Amino acid sequence: MGVILGIDPGLQHTGWGIIESRGNSLSYVACGSISTNPKQEIAARILHLNQELSKIISFYQPQQAAIEETFVNKNASSSLKLGHARGALMLTVSLAGLPVNEYAATLVKKSVVGVGRAEKDQVIMMVKRILPSAKIESEDAADALAVAVCHANHAQIRKLMGAGVRA
Repeated sequence: MGVILGIDPGLQHTGWGIIESRGNSLSYVACGSISTNPKQEIAARILHLNQELSKIISFYQPQQAAIEETFVNKNASSSLKLGHARGALMLTVSLAGLPVNEYAATLVKKSVVGVGRAEKDQVIMMVKRILPSAKIESEDAADALAVAVCHANHAQIRKLMGAGVRA
């Protein structure tokens, strides 16, 4: 399958994670987060997300990308801002020529922890077990690695289903 970029979108902090998938084996490559300045206008913050994610894609050369779907927050303004950031990140990935795969947060958690309503600390613990060499410095980075792991798992299932193997 190759190198996979996982993205946990956010306007203030966007997590990113890179893993490599070979058959049933997953290995950690890198992770981090992109932070924007809340004092800047939203357009400048979105541009920053685009520029930084473009650098990451250029450096690590992933073949696939996966992004977490957004959930509608009680605060409509926050949801809209998150939607702007997510759209910019999806455009950045698309402009790099990568397919964009989307996964609900509950599916990501279920794929990594086994429970769709898992807590943040459970996700971090399981990501560390799945990718023992991972140097996780933020929840956003851990979530991004979880998105990449979720994509790798679901791509394997789709591959098996396409080969006529029943799950």
